[in-house]
Amino acid sequence: MSLTCQVQVVLNNISKEKAETVKRALEPDNVNFPEGLSLHIENIDNSLIFNFESKKNMKQLTGTVDEVMEHIQVALKVIE
Repeated sequence: MSLTCQVQVVLNNISKEKAETVKRALEPDNVNFPEGLSLHIENIDNSLIFNFESKKNMKQLTGTVDEVMEHIQVALKVIE
């Protein structure tokens, strides 16, 4: 049996410029993900949407979501 978990985090009311800056700041971290774990980032209207998916390790997924959220926080503080 295969278990897949998806988590979506949405940052609303973010300018396109800030959203693009945050997205670019996270690109170096969005490579070489462990097998079965993925992150897709979309910039739609005034929202930045993070779609996480794990097909294996749920603990690894929660750790990744936490780490990405920390990086987002740092990026937003730096650009303000």
